[in-house]
Amino acid sequence: MSDTSKPQFRRTLGPVGLTLFGVTYMTIAVVFTTYGVVNQVTDGHLAAAYTLAIVAMLFTASSYATLARKYPVAGSAYTYTQQAFGGFAGFITGWVILLDYLFIPMINFMVIGIYLHTQYPSVPEWVFTIAALLLVLVFNLLGISFVNRANFAIIALSVLLVLVFMLLAFKQVLGGDTSVGLLEPFSFGEGGIGAIASGAAILSLSFLGFDAVSTLSEEAKNARRDIPRAIFASTLVGGLLFVLVAWTGGLAYSPDWATLSTEDVDAAGVTLVGELGGAPFTAFFIAVYVVSSFGSAMTGQASVSRLLFAMGRDGVLPRPLAKLHPRFGTPFIAVIVVSLLAMSSLVLDLNTAAFMISFGALAAFAMVNLSVMKDLFFSRQGRERRTLRTVLVHLVCPLIAFGLTVWLWTSLHPFTWIVGGIWSLLGVVIIGIVTRGFRRPVPKLDFSGESPTTTQIDQLGETSAPR
Repeated sequence: MSDTSKPQFRRTLGPVGLTLFGVTYMTIAVVFTTYGVVNQVTDGHLAAAYTLAIVAMLFTASSYATLARKYPVAGSAYTYTQQAFGGFAGFITGWVILLDYLFIPMINFMVIGIYLHTQYPSVPEWVFTIAALLLVLVFNLLGISFVNRANFAIIALSVLLVLVFMLLAFKQVLGGDTSVGLLEPFSFGEGGIGAIASGAAILSLSFLGFDAVSTLSEEAKNARRDIPRAIFASTLVGGLLFVLVAWTGGLAYSPDWATLSTEDVDAAGVTLVGELGGAPFTAFFIAVYVVSSFGSAMTGQASVSRLLFAMGRDGVLPRPLAKLHPRFGTPFIAVIVVSLLAMSSLVLDLNTAAFMISFGALAAFAMVNLSVMKDLFFSRQGRERRTLRTVLVHLVCPLIAFGLTVWLWTSLHPFTWIVGGIWSLLGVVIIGIVTRGFRRPVPKLDFSGESPTTTQIDQLGETSAPR
């Protein structure tokens, strides 16, 4: 039996709260963060890159939803791969996606510092960055319910920003101030499908929201039912808003991207907003952007702390990471560690960070798709229960998703591969130390027994919809 005296996660999130968490994590304002970078890669065809990314991500979201029903625990891609391919593969998958999860908050802290400094130039960027970091730390220590309440206001402001942005963009387009055809942003352009794929690979970081949703399985009221629904809902809602902003922005503002300097590319989002609405809209944009970035950092830190919690609980990372606060039920040590690591945002630049964080996401997405096929189709139980539906859901869709993900993965910038390779090797070294030179098996969560470690987890979703 479980020890009810031990701190536990609080199961407070329903489908709406989970969806808002995913959309807040994706943060609509992220379109403007990578607006110049991806437009330069795709020669102004950002909408096409987002569309390709959405198609690939929906197939992968299906795999996440399928495994979330079977394993309603906090570990997400780490746990799914671990159960299908063993402890070593699970650890490496969790380790590489940690690279993304750790950098997402960093990017948001950098953006907050950069944008607020433009409004208050007498205050150094690092002051705003540190202030945002400390606020996010406090919010996450207080608990997921507190984070969830903040998400409602953040999403409302983000949707308002998108609506105003689209109205201003169409006003300019209808006034004849554009040389771009209505469907031009969705075409491949001179760079062809290769350039669009490279852009989509960078944008994959924008869709980590559905992975983030799956990390909250132990805090969902009805994990097996609501987590899959929220995975699809957050992907569709966030993706649609991304495409609308990219499309209308491409119609209203189309410079010669190849000739822009690095500074102009980084500031392209603000330049676009200034072109459309002048100083008043720019001030409103910056305010909403900062709030959205704060929300993304807050939800991002919540997600990565749950992943660290799961890896600490399994013993592949230090076990103190799995400690929950006795009052708030939050993995407080993991939250503090993430905040300390996020301090590196004070010395990194935005462009470098943006290129660094797609490697882990795409690697994890690929492994989750393989895990569906291995665990639910080619296993003995899967062979015994094959139907037309299981062939589609457990083989065809994951296979398509795997192919699309690998295609995007191979389209990444070479620098991303270098960083990702070094990070992966570091993970191999760590797990080698944990297993004493691989002489011991890699620790793995056991779903078959009633051990003190897993009793609480086995109870999750028992009142949920059947598998």
